[in-house]
Amino acid sequence: MEIRPYGPSVPGPSLVAEAPRPRRPRRWLRWLRRVLVTALAGGVAAGAVLMLRPAEPHRRPSRPAAGPRAQVPAQALTAVTSGVPAALPELAALIGQQESRVRARPQDARAWAVLGAAYLEQGRQSADAANYPKAERALRTSLEVHGAQSAANTGNPENTENAVALSGLAALADVRRDFPAAKQYGEQALKLAPKRWTAYPPLIDAYTGLGDFKAARSALDKLMGLHAGAAARPAVMARASAVYRDRGWREDAVAQLTDAAAAARTPAEQAAYLTGVGQLAWERGEREDALRHFEAAMRLDPGGRAALAGRGRALAALGRSDEAITAYRAALAKQPDPRDALELGELYESLGMFPSAQAQYRLLKARVREAVAGGVDEELLIGQFEADHGDPQEAVERLEDEWRRQPGIEVADALGWALHRAGDDAQALEYASIATDKAQGGGVRSALYAFHRGMIERELELSGPARRHLAEALRINPYFSPLRAPAARSALQGLGEVPDEPLPD
Repeated sequence: MEIRPYGPSVPGPSLVAEAPRPRRPRRWLRWLRRVLVTALAGGVAAGAVLMLRPAEPHRRPSRPAAGPRAQVPAQALTAVTSGVPAALPELAALIGQQESRVRARPQDARAWAVLGAAYLEQGRQSADAANYPKAERALRTSLEVHGAQSAANTGNPENTENAVALSGLAALADVRRDFPAAKQYGEQALKLAPKRWTAYPPLIDAYTGLGDFKAARSALDKLMGLHAGAAARPAVMARASAVYRDRGWREDAVAQLTDAAAAARTPAEQAAYLTGVGQLAWERGEREDALRHFEAAMRLDPGGRAALAGRGRALAALGRSDEAITAYRAALAKQPDPRDALELGELYESLGMFPSAQAQYRLLKARVREAVAGGVDEELLIGQFEADHGDPQEAVERLEDEWRRQPGIEVADALGWALHRAGDDAQALEYASIATDKAQGGGVRSALYAFHRGMIERELELSGPARRHLAEALRINPYFSPLRAPAARSALQGLGEVPDEPLPD
């Protein structure tokens, strides 16, 4: 018998009207157990519902009415359940309808999982960490409701909903930069549903954040071997592109992401992949190509913050500073991401506009506080900021803790640079080498990483390696930073030409 403690009642057989039957104590105990456990699930779900937006007063929850207004936005629903990007307006509509659904049917584990995934995607795209606690509550409620229902019906071995919720928690942990938790949730999801492709991307990000590149490549190989359907194929190619970039395979990364953009099925999805292509072009110093892709993405999804900020980045590289400032400010007006504030602050600083730069750094600090309140680990960003614009010793302390917890390449580079800024160049070179040596995992071709290593080597009077890495930084991307690219050129000029020495015997 299906027990429905909430929502409209459903006519069912009357226990009183049934003909007498021989007593079966075990059957009645199983029935009672189901009632109690299902009621408990309803209680858990009801508690989570109270944490959502309050329902309108004096209105009883009801089943959503039929008709176009009650239909869940198909594109957003497909996106959040399939791991592909969605437009912010569609996400907002989906969230509203899923909130209504879980109020009416608080035992719907799938609805809770979809709501959590939608909150997560909305927070990720809008750079609003306030969405993350809501996403976590919804995803955990999905697990609790499904667990209670499984206990009430031990004959149901279905674990799909749990795999969806666990994958969502893994993706949430990745966005919060909690890679150990992401690994834990991702591996649990993979164990429950090894053929579900959406279980792999969060796990790949977790392995990458932990510096376990062998595991990340292995997970990608398994993902590529699943032969995902046509709808999922662009997202799989985008994931492959990210791994190829980290391995230094730039051409393969561009090819995969370009194909993903061509095969995307919605404007928002295509815009996300074109933004990625633009970022890859900017990393190679191809300013015009980057700008073209960012602007194409903006035409497809005008609300996309990442494309707006990317446009500012490309315009700054082209020397169109006024337009770059306008683009950055437009991105920050939509969704003020602290990393965009840092880039705009450094652009102002490079132009000698120091009060404007300080205003952006204050905005960065305010946004970091909000992100931390939403459960985001911002130690990397804080360390990067403090190393260049604050207290390098504080940066070292924060980044050393971060390295012990999750030793990824970004952290190695940031820690090496913080140590250099704090005056410990010998130890700084150890971490800069990790970030740039393929043998140690640093396969990504980053102008910033090469610049950091070159400057450290210059301070250690290692002129040959310093000259090589500074030249490499400018060869990878001559415009990688409005502050650091000029510093790299000046340092390289100061090192002079390669001395004309006889070949060794």
